[in-house]
Amino acid sequence: MDPTTITQEFLELYGGEEKPRCFFAPGRVNLIGEHTDYNNGFVLPCALSFGTYLAIRPTQDGLLRFASLNFTHKAVIPAGGPYAATGGDWTNYPLGVLEMFRQKGLYTGGFEMLFAGDISPTAGLSSRASIEMVTAFTMNEIHGWGHSTFDLIHLSKKAENEFVGVNCGIMDQFAVGKGKEGAAIFLNCGTLQFNPVPVNLPGYRLVIGNTNKKRGLADSKYNERVAECRQAVEAMGKETGFKSLSDYSPEDFETYSCAIADETILRRARHVVTENRRVLEAVKALWNSDLEAFASLLNASHDSLKDDYEVTGNELDTMVYAAREFPATLCSRMTGAGFGGCTVSFVKSGEVDAFMRETAAKYTTKTGIVPEFYLPEIGDGMRELTS
Repeated sequence: MDPTTITQEFLELYGGEEKPRCFFAPGRVNLIGEHTDYNNGFVLPCALSFGTYLAIRPTQDGLLRFASLNFTHKAVIPAGGPYAATGGDWTNYPLGVLEMFRQKGLYTGGFEMLFAGDISPTAGLSSRASIEMVTAFTMNEIHGWGHSTFDLIHLSKKAENEFVGVNCGIMDQFAVGKGKEGAAIFLNCGTLQFNPVPVNLPGYRLVIGNTNKKRGLADSKYNERVAECRQAVEAMGKETGFKSLSDYSPEDFETYSCAIADETILRRARHVVTENRRVLEAVKALWNSDLEAFASLLNASHDSLKDDYEVTGNELDTMVYAAREFPATLCSRMTGAGFGGCTVSFVKSGEVDAFMRETAAKYTTKTGIVPEFYLPEIGDGMRELTS
């Protein structure tokens, strides 16, 4: 996708001669630090070179027109709100952002909008946060409201939590908004302190594998995991006073976890505590160019997500194990919320084609599903594009 293509599609859809303005927000992949963000923990995501495009043009009729090249559903809604979510429609994500602006006393007026993404909505690469953030960034730029990137990150997260109803943490919106070319973002989700960490793995290529497994359980199970973590905090907090699982080191957890009576809750908490430590060690490994340590940590992250957090499932496990069997694979793990979605692997640059071919063959044989692979670069955050 590029500005020229989406402009042409926009003019074919809406007519007229005035060209739209075009904006872009990236998708993201999380290298390590899964299900720690809503526990105020550490994450290490990076923005990608593909994401969501928005072509937009003002109108004088007071209507908001939503269309997408990725979804058949379209909507025409009176501008001004209040806006309400409707089922599982993709339009809930931009509408939620507009509702958050409206609650601040900021109104958009009428617009024709065409969204287009080169992120599969089933991939778990934060297409939703990408849609939210491109909407927030675009409206802020067009109206000159002067919100900072941090403001837009918080507003978009609030839209997903309160309007859409998914209890996500702040990692996805943060990575989309603050992405930096060639670097992952080491983020403390509790304090929002962050630092770019160069991803320099010479001789290896980032490969994202999409299981193409429909993630129908992802939202409900995600909210379930959030609730389970809260139960663990309440159980141990009676002795420690800590308010978050991320307040515990693995050594602390060993001491106080006996307060958790439920074995399932114990395993959920153990994943979060140990995953935070893995993120810290992974950052150290990247700075030290210690590929072996980095690979071991990413592999261990997947194993913990499988055994303790139980968010992988047959398709993700099959893809990861097939990837690890390929001799030129450095490491492979699931990324995102789980229950389908994508894997992230690092593979020797000259072996990528063979890796994709052999991994796909093994995966399809065992699951009956044909996967997809993406070869993105690690890219920058949001911006306006020129056609």
